[in-house]
Amino acid sequence: MDIFTCQERSLIMSKIRSKNTKPELVIRKLIWHLGYRYRIYYKNLPGKPDLVFVRKKKIIYIHGCFWHRHDGCSNANFPKSNTEYWIDKFRRNQERDMIICQKLNELGWKYLIIWECEVKNKNIDHLKSKIVGFLEDNLSL
Repeated sequence: MDIFTCQERSLIMSKIRSKNTKPELVIRKLIWHLGYRYRIYYKNLPGKPDLVFVRKKKIIYIHGCFWHRHDGCSNANFPKSNTEYWIDKFRRNQERDMIICQKLNELGWKYLIIWECEVKNKNIDHLKSKIVGFLEDNLSL
């Protein structure tokens, strides 16, 4: 049973943003200070990636642990009400993510996924090395 009324739940859900989230802004600022330039929400690629480095043919996604089901993360919990809906919703999200990644691979793009909890842990040195390693090497993480 939900502890909120339908109107309260609707208001809460309406405040969840899909663009310019706090983790995205932190990563964008970090990457900008590292000297890399990027495009945001590039619509010519599958999945509308968060950050696109066109010349390098590399993409960075900043995924929310809850919505994209980060394995082993405490933020990827299941809601206690309407569980059938949420199980199906999360399954569709994961399937869509896999299809997008396959399409990107077919197009020759490399991608890196940064999880929301990695940004919230504030381990900036780890994030810097992960991002620089991805952008400078020819390896996909």
